[in-house]
Amino acid sequence: MKFIAPLLLLLNLSLMAQSRPRAFGIPFGVMPTGTHNAITDVKGVKVGHFTLIQGDSIRTGITAILPHDGDLYREKVPAAIHLGNGYGKLAGYSQVRELGELETPLVLTNTLNVATGMNALISDCLRRPGNEEVGSVNAVVGETNDGFLNDIRGRHLQEQHVFEALSAAASGPVQEGNVGAGTGTSCFGWKGGIGTSSRALPTSLGGYTVGVLVQTNFGGVLQIAGVPVGPELGQYYFKDELESHADGSCMIVVATDAPLGPRNLERLAKRCMLGLARTGGIASNGSGDYVVAFSTAPENRITGKDRIRSVQELANGRVSPLFLAAIEATEEAIINSLFAAETMTGRDGHQREALPVEEVMELLRKRGVVKE
Repeated sequence: MKFIAPLLLLLNLSLMAQSRPRAFGIPFGVMPTGTHNAITDVKGVKVGHFTLIQGDSIRTGITAILPHDGDLYREKVPAAIHLGNGYGKLAGYSQVRELGELETPLVLTNTLNVATGMNALISDCLRRPGNEEVGSVNAVVGETNDGFLNDIRGRHLQEQHVFEALSAAASGPVQEGNVGAGTGTSCFGWKGGIGTSSRALPTSLGGYTVGVLVQTNFGGVLQIAGVPVGPELGQYYFKDELESHADGSCMIVVATDAPLGPRNLERLAKRCMLGLARTGGIASNGSGDYVVAFSTAPENRITGKDRIRSVQELANGRVSPLFLAAIEATEEAIINSLFAAETMTGRDGHQREALPVEEVMELLRKRGVVKE
C-alpha cells in the first residue's frame, strides 16, 4: 500500500465525530426510521469514505457503497437505474439497464475522477481469488462536479484512495456532510455533501427496510417539511437571475432487503425523484440526477451457475409501501446532508456557507412544523 499522510488517515475515519446535527425532530413523513436512520440499516450494506483535503484548493473524496460482504462479481445483486436528468457521467449505466445486475460496489466521486473509480473497481475485482479468468467488469461509478470548491482539473484522487474507501466500508452510523464524495459539493446555494436515511416497514407491510444515500450538489428552491426555507432566507433559483443555484447534480442510491427484481427496482428508483422534488430540487438542464437501486435479498443473488433461476418477487400490489419509504428517506437524506455540512473555503478562495440551522429551525417552529 502507498503511504497516506496522517492528516488523510484522520479524515478517512468513517465514524469520525460529526459537529453538526442531523435534521432531528423534523417530520419527513409517516414511516418510522431504521435503527441508524441510514442506508446501512438494510442488512449487509456498508458505506466507506475517503476524504481528501489538502492546501487551499483540494476538497474532494470517494464514497463507496457495498451491497454485501462477498465478491459482487460472483454474487451479483438485482439492480436498476433511473435517469432523472442525464447531464452526468454515470459509468456502467447501460449494462445495469440491460441485465438488471450489479457486479461491483458503487463508487461516488467527482466528475473528472470517474475513470479513477472505474480503474480501482476493476483492479479490486480482478485481484480477488476465483476471478483469475475474468475478462469483463462493469464498474459502476457516479459523480457530481465539485469544481467550485475543489481543484477538479488536478484530478488528485488515485486508485489507492478508492481502495481506502472500500476498506473503510462499515455497517452502523454513516458520517454525513463534508465527507467522501460530498467533501466539495454545494446544495441550494449552501454547502452540500453526503446524506442518508432509512425507513423500516411494519411487519404488517412486510417488515422490509429501505435505505437511501445521497451526494447532493444541486439547486432549486429549498423547502423543508413543506416550509419554503429558500425564499424565507433569500436564497433560491432565479433570485437575481443567479442560475448557479440550480445547476449541479444529485446521485441517489436506494437499497432494500425486499425481494425485488430489476423492473420493480426501477419503479422504486423513480420514486426517489419525488423525494428530491419535495426538497425543492428541479432537475435543471445542467443537473445529472441518477438513482441506482438494488436489492440485498439473499435468495435473489445471481451466481451464474444455474441455467434456470428461481426468483422471489414481491407482488406488484405490495410495493407501494416501499415507494413511500423511498420518497420519505430520499427527502430526509437530502436535508440531512445540508444539516451536517459545514462552511468550507476552497479553490480560488471560493466559499460555501453552511445552512443556517438555527434560523431554519426557528422558521419551522414558527410554522408549527417543529414543536418548541
